[in-house]
Amino acid sequence: MPEKFDSDTFLASDAFAADLLRGHTDTIVLAVLSQGESYGFEIFKTIRDATGGAYEIKEATLYASYRRLLKDGLVEAFWGDETQGGRRKYYRITDAGRAVYGHNVQAWEITRGLIDSLLRLGKSADPGTSRSGRRS
Repeated sequence: MPEKFDSDTFLASDAFAADLLRGHTDTIVLAVLSQGESYGFEIFKTIRDATGGAYEIKEATLYASYRRLLKDGLVEAFWGDETQGGRRKYYRITDAGRAVYGHNVQAWEITRGLIDSLLRLGKSADPGTSRSGRRS
């Protein structure tokens, strides 16, 4: 099972991965909402479960994301019917949110391809040889 980390607490070796994930919180929330409307804790659980429990976004981070997405018109919120624990605030993605989500996914795929290409440079090199082919 992967090591567990969240958006605010992680091992030093996971700093880069956590920073990358934290920078995509809004897109991750849009991904969840692109599957259908959902409420706050359900979004949290969907993200946690999608990573097998290896990644959890702190509640405060998620609610800051919801506020940003609402302000930018990428999601809309509404109150659901009362349940045993009270009324839940639901979120649904807007057409603008779907467009931003699609753009962000495309940008991520391009970025991932570039990073993969650059990281392969280190795998193909002889450890004792510099880029020019000379021994270091």
